[in-house]
Amino acid sequence: MEYLQPPAGTVTTSLAALAAGVQPATIRDWVRRGVLTRCGGSTLRPVYRIEDVQVARRAAKPTRPGQRAVKAA
Repeated sequence: MEYLQPPAGTVTTSLAALAAGVQPATIRDWVRRGVLTRCGGSTLRPVYRIEDVQVARRAAKPTRPGQRAVKAA
């Protein structure tokens, strides 16, 4: 499903990255790790709820494999 504009309240991977202040690869990594979930779109063009992106941005995340998560400031 291709969107000219994502549904209201959702963002594409690129826009999610801009909103969270990270790279698009980080958004995809958060999805892979289960920190963020897709809410629609297609396999190649997922969309995310903006509220979920903000929660994921504030979530404690490990920076290296085996490292314990540290709360973000």
